[in-house]
Amino acid sequence: MFNNNKILVVIPARGGSKGIPRKNIRLLNNRPLISYAIGVARSSQYVDDVVVTTDDSEITLIAEKFGASVVRRSSELASDEIPLDPVVYNAMIQKEKLAFDEYDIVITLQPTSPLLKTQTLDKAIEKFEDFSVDSVISVVDDRHLKWGYDDDNQRYFPLYMQRVNRQYLPKSFRETGAILATRRAFVNETSRLGENISIIEVSREESIDIDTYEDWWLAENYLNRKRIAVVVNAYNEIGTGHIYRCLSIASKLVFHEVLFLLDGSHQLGINIVDSYNYPYEIYNGENELFDKLEQYNPQIVINDILDTSTDYVLKLKTKGYFVVNFEDLGTGTEFADVVFDALYEHDLSENHIFTGHKYYVLKDEFYFQPKKIITQNVENILITFGGTDPNNFTERVINAITKTSYEGRINVILGLGYSDKEGLISRIESNPSIQVYTNVSNISEFMFKADIIFTSAGRTMYEICSLGVPTICLCQNERELTHVFGTNANGFINMGLGINVDDSEIMNQFIELVNDYDKRIDMNEKMLSIDLKNGFENIWVIIKEEYRKFELNNKS
Repeated sequence: MFNNNKILVVIPARGGSKGIPRKNIRLLNNRPLISYAIGVARSSQYVDDVVVTTDDSEITLIAEKFGASVVRRSSELASDEIPLDPVVYNAMIQKEKLAFDEYDIVITLQPTSPLLKTQTLDKAIEKFEDFSVDSVISVVDDRHLKWGYDDDNQRYFPLYMQRVNRQYLPKSFRETGAILATRRAFVNETSRLGENISIIEVSREESIDIDTYEDWWLAENYLNRKRIAVVVNAYNEIGTGHIYRCLSIASKLVFHEVLFLLDGSHQLGINIVDSYNYPYEIYNGENELFDKLEQYNPQIVINDILDTSTDYVLKLKTKGYFVVNFEDLGTGTEFADVVFDALYEHDLSENHIFTGHKYYVLKDEFYFQPKKIITQNVENILITFGGTDPNNFTERVINAITKTSYEGRINVILGLGYSDKEGLISRIESNPSIQVYTNVSNISEFMFKADIIFTSAGRTMYEICSLGVPTICLCQNERELTHVFGTNANGFINMGLGINVDDSEIMNQFIELVNDYDKRIDMNEKMLSIDLKNGFENIWVIIKEEYRKFELNNKS
């Protein structure tokens, strides 16, 4: 009850639906569609009775299994032409006869609104605390630049005063059909509305009314939506690749809710995520990180922070999170649910660790670039050593190339974390063939136009490989030496740890590659033979399967 008002919920569900045959009992995310409305009503703190009105014996069986009572609807009340008013009135009268009592508030809940929340239903009922309210209807904000049509004059006309952006239009509401609640006195065979109407505004998600297969697909995706927390950072020591990988993943999780959690001591990562307009929270220290996680309450936590500790991952697990780690060689890998290490292709016996290029996630811009065609002449060199280039290989390669007879263009891309940007620019400004770029948002264009690329042995290798551009690698650190993708077998010239390579060796390797057209053709063919455009799909298939097992284990 609510304020001594006895409340009945009526769920109309006939068997003869046309748009989606038998939709009321079809399985939506492994549950009959009608079960969602029954569950919402039965979970309400105010609803006294839940009744399904139907003409169908199978709907009757399922409704009763999920805890609703059922009243049989006559064939006359089950035809396509009959509106809901007489159907709901009939169900109410039948229930009142069985109860030898009258209800005070009668609510119609449509079984075709499976995303409606119990809290929303309760808020609608609480509207009746105002004794002047006769009825409450669920609506959704539907502001748009709308047009009408004049049949007499056969012309279209605007239904707005000014052409402004949507958010500046006056509010306009559309009924969702999910909830229509009315005081008993106003329920009859021709109406379920009183004179004083109130509304309950619902979200776009809750407003979904399943009438077509497209609606069904949308509802299924919403029901499978997960809250995903992404713990990731960028700073000079680890570069920016972790951030960009997670941004690429987030761009593909369109039906999931993603929140970035960023360390407040690493401004570089914060700036990058902020520029992409994804939601994020800043934490300072592990305790605050876990406070943020508790507030957000994700189902999945993605860590892209290099090596994790046992304590950290176990703490995540005790909170009930499904833990996914990227590029992790720490002790925490043993306790994570899934680990993906695209850069490390060594054999691992653990069946929850997946390594190799199949799990590399390309940035979106690389999906629509064409394949590189190798030409005889080398006229465009690209130098790009990631977000920070801690060993300043950029300047070393520039110096090596400029000591040769090469007269073509040299494009240099500096990452956001490059420490001596102004100094480098001042030192090379006298050479018009060298162009320096910063904060580049279309690096795939630069890569595609290049004839030879110099880079480190990190994630950039995979992006270059997807295009097929001959590349010389200099490893920034010992860790990059373990990135075995950057080998001759995959089309790369890997010179090893860059700090151990003389400038003369860089120069000689460059001259040799410029002059060896067949070698560049061979490198191109090896690169293009590798499929790098299904990395996200490969990852997500595994996450979904492992998460399904995770849920089953938690339920058992």
